[in-house]
Amino acid sequence: MRSKAYVHLYTGHGKGKTTAALGLALRAAGHGMRSIIIQFMKGQHYGELDAVKRLDGLITIEQHGSAAFCMPDDNNVTEHQRLAREALEHAREVLYGGVYPLVVLDEIVTAYLFKLVRLDEIMGLLKGRPAAVELILTGRGAPKELIDACDLVTEMREVKHYFTAGVEGRKGIEY
Repeated sequence: MRSKAYVHLYTGHGKGKTTAALGLALRAAGHGMRSIIIQFMKGQHYGELDAVKRLDGLITIEQHGSAAFCMPDDNNVTEHQRLAREALEHAREVLYGGVYPLVVLDEIVTAYLFKLVRLDEIMGLLKGRPAAVELILTGRGAPKELIDACDLVTEMREVKHYFTAGVEGRKGIEY
């Protein structure tokens, strides 16, 4: 019998929010727990998509984003909004479905920051979450109300990053 489940928030402008969530899912898989990672705003190929295929179905990753990156001043905002809405509806179904004791909503906070989902919708997921489901939210720019509502909050803070020296994303490290 597991103890009470909690809500985690990994936020901030530093690297590592999704990586921390993936690490938690990997740890859970090591104990035979199933998890699902619903990715908001991500439709690009990342190495973790291939890695989870090797874990015998213990970790599922579902992307609900365009292959084109979403930017705050994007002309294609309606497509990004539609995809974020689909991800939000799917997240509700998964939270109540009883299949996954660990649910990660990757970049849902960034989706709020880009006005693709509303804060009250995210708060509704927290308030309606079954007590047995551990819920992890990721994304930069978490508002105080969301921070206050979560049980564990980690802020990733960039101190130094090689991107500022012109290093591009590397296969296996950034994607």
